[in-house]
Amino acid sequence: MALWDRIKESASTMQTQLVAKKNDLKSGAFRDASMAMCALVAAADGTIDPSERRRVAQLIATNEVLQNFDAIDLQRRFDANLDKLTADFDFGKVSVLQEIAKAKKKPAEARAVVQIGIVIGGADGDFDKTEQAVVREACFTLDLPPHEFDL
Repeated sequence: MALWDRIKESASTMQTQLVAKKNDLKSGAFRDASMAMCALVAAADGTIDPSERRRVAQLIATNEVLQNFDAIDLQRRFDANLDKLTADFDFGKVSVLQEIAKAKKKPAEARAVVQIGIVIGGADGDFDKTEQAVVREACFTLDLPPHEFDL
């Protein structure tokens, strides 16, 4: 199977698993951590072009699991995290990882946050090395083994 197909299949599998847990993913900690993860993946390569921002915003707005939350509030949180990362990536990343750590107390939420990162990273069909690296770093922040997610 080509790498492209494996990425699409993995993102699709993660999305299916997320939808199955939708009713368990309604906490503020999950909301905050998932928006931080989306921003971290979007900014992984150090730049966020307008088309990437729009694509992630569209995914946030249409993701069935994230429909548990107000779309405008999610967008505001995503943008706030992106602003931190664009102002100073290294310092912003510390703050964003602290947001992600909010999901650490509930393993189902922590796993769902990582899965959202993989879905966002694979949305363009190219879950590249920088995106994988930040999702792997989030795994460590959440005390989850990256190999559980093939990272």
